[in-house]
Parts: sequence; C-alpha cells; structure tokens
Amino acid sequence: MENTLDILNEVSIFEQLAEKEHEQVVFCYDKHTGLKAIIAIHNTVLGPAAGGLRMWNYATEAQALQDVLRLSRGMTLKNAIAGLNLGGGKAVIIGDARKDKSEVLLRTFGKFVKNLNGKYITAEDVGINTKDIEYVAMETQYVSGKPESMGGGGDPSPFTAFGVFMGMKAAVKTVFGKDSLTGKKVAVQGVGHVGEHLVKHLHEEGATIFVTDIYEDRLKEISQKYKVKVVSPDEIYDLDVDIYAPCALGATINDNTLNRLKCSIIAGAANNQLKEEKYHADLCREKGILYAPDFLINSGGIINVYYEIIQNYNRKKVLEHTERIYDYTLNLFKKAQAENINTHEAAVQIALKRINDIGRMKMNN
Repeated sequence: MENTLDILNEVSIFEQLAEKEHEQVVFCYDKHTGLKAIIAIHNTVLGPAAGGLRMWNYATEAQALQDVLRLSRGMTLKNAIAGLNLGGGKAVIIGDARKDKSEVLLRTFGKFVKNLNGKYITAEDVGINTKDIEYVAMETQYVSGKPESMGGGGDPSPFTAFGVFMGMKAAVKTVFGKDSLTGKKVAVQGVGHVGEHLVKHLHEEGATIFVTDIYEDRLKEISQKYKVKVVSPDEIYDLDVDIYAPCALGATINDNTLNRLKCSIIAGAANNQLKEEKYHADLCREKGILYAPDFLINSGGIINVYYEIIQNYNRKKVLEHTERIYDYTLNLFKKAQAENINTHEAAVQIALKRINDIGRMKMNN
C-alpha cells in the first residue's frame, strides 16, 4: 500500500505547478556529489527558458521548490517585459555556497542541464559566480554568463545593478519631479555582487547610503570602499529613508515590514520582493509607497545574458538596452496611475500581453 504522506506530497507538488502554470520541473540528484537541485521551466512561448542558477542553504526541500517555482515564473515575466525572445526558467542547488560548492558538483549539474536539450539555459544567480559557470559549461552548451575569456559577457551583476539604478531614477522622477539621487537616503539590503554595484552608482551620484548584509566580511569590505552607514539586518526596515532597496532574497515586502517602512519608494534587485503579490502591491499603493516591480528593473542581467545567447554580444548594445529600463519604468508608472491599479499588476499585464500576442501569432503560422 502506498504511503499516504507520499501521495499527499505528490498532490501538493502538482497543485503548486498548476497554480503557477509551469510546463516542467526536473528534480536532480546525484549520490556521489550530494547534488540536490531543482530546475523549473515555467513558460517557453517566447523562446527557450532562461534564468540563473541559485545556490542557497534552504531550511527544507519544500522551501527550495517554492523558491524555484516563484523565481522561474518571475523570469517569464522579466524576459517578456524586457522584450527578449526567451521564456522563463530557474534552477536552485540546495547547499551552502561558501562550503559545499565543488567542480564535480557543478559539472554534474551541467549534465542535467544538457539532458534538457536546450529547453533551459542557465546562468549566474545568488551564490554562483563566473568560475562556477565555467565548470557548468564543461558539460553543456546551454549556459550563459560565461567569462569574457570564453567569449561570454562575463558577470551579469553590473548590468543588473545598472538597470535597478535606472528604475530607481525613474521612481525618483515620478515621486520628486527630478531623477537625481543626490542627497537621497537609500537603504540597501544585501551587498553581494549586485548590491555592491548598486552602492557604487549611488555613491557616485551623492546619495546617503545605509547598508546591511548577513555576512560581516561583506559589510566590512563595502564600508571600506564607500561612504556608507552599516546597520543590523533588522534595523534596515526602521530607517527614515527615501528609498528601500531590497537586494537579497525575496518576500521582504510583507505585513511586518510594510508597517515599519518609512520610505516613499521601493526599488531593488531582489526577485519576488512581494510576499503576496496582489495584496502587498495594493498595500504599498495604499500607504503611498511607489513600488518599482522587481522583474522589470532587475532585468539588466538577463539582457546581458540574452545578447550572449543569440551570439551577438556587444557591451554597448547591452548598456543601451538596459538604460531603456528608465523609460519602461516611467511608462509603467503612468499606466498604473491612468488605470488606477497597482504597479505590479500593470507590469504583469504588459508582460502577459506580449506573451499572449506572440503565442497567438505562432499558432497562426
């Protein structure tokens, strides 16, 4: 007789896939390396599913699954709204990126990607760097974000940060009438690869910067490089600032934080910032906080990856495309205001319209 708990877990997994309309989810396990990974392919209407590989020490496998499902759906929306001919996918490896990474583990993951025959293209995300991508690329051609020495575009995080900076400037223009960040107070939560590049842009424009991170060595390094004030991870929500920039993990915009935040703008690099999308986007609007949808303003990294994927890599083109995030974001805010809807809903509508239009066109061919 089948174990009742196993049946319930199976139903629960498929209910999650149905809710977010995923096409395919692959569970990857290798006894020798200890690899536990999940690849989620959400939608391939616009092209092969593309999205980064994240390595994180999830408390449970259920949390890892929930994260990869949310992230892959976010990639579908991100690629669509950025005008890229890519679908949405994501992968996660369960483990501590500072302790558990190895060449053989990453190459083993690459073999799983290869088995998907191009339906999913991987790249860097949290916990993964260009050296790691080199290892993955030893086993599969379906990888991007490769170092420049291998003909790739290198680390996409500077472009992610630049896009967030452009989106932030559009938000400041909308709220304050001018897009200058000089003198604006910004709280940056998370100073990894993307967070540091964003801090650099803010520092160069003369913003007052507060930073926090779970890693003390990162905080020390950033505070030595830039003029910033270091605060504790919990204190970041209580600061009297103009902009809250979440650049770590998702779901930091929730009931608890929205009761504490004193900012006028939320604009950051983290994916899936809203714990409950519609509810918390509406709550931001009610509280008079302008939310810059994460999957729009953090699309600079995948834009960089895209030009590598189509084998037409040109840094100038990437920067020009990423800079257009400023105009995309301004137009999004105007749409949300004109239609009296929250900014997240407006962004989803734009992305889904492109997916549906292209899907119908393909069906009629």
